[in-house]
Amino acid sequence: MKNPAAIFKLKGLWEQFVQNHPKFPMFLNALKNSGMGEGSIIEVQITHPDGQMLKTNIKLTQSDLELVEQLKNIM
Repeated sequence: MKNPAAIFKLKGLWEQFVQNHPKFPMFLNALKNSGMGEGSIIEVQITHPDGQMLKTNIKLTQSDLELVEQLKNIM
């Protein structure tokens, strides 16, 4: 990141997110322990308050896994 202050802001926002959604970090820890491999599928579904749903998925490639590793190194 170009702005070190942005890292501190992100840290505070993450701490608030964890307070609001304590099960999500537990999910991430379980994922970290079980790992993701090439060919794993990530699925995301958003349900709006009016009931409209959006859903997508991706099958991970080796380059996706490299991106995840780099992100883990900066967070």
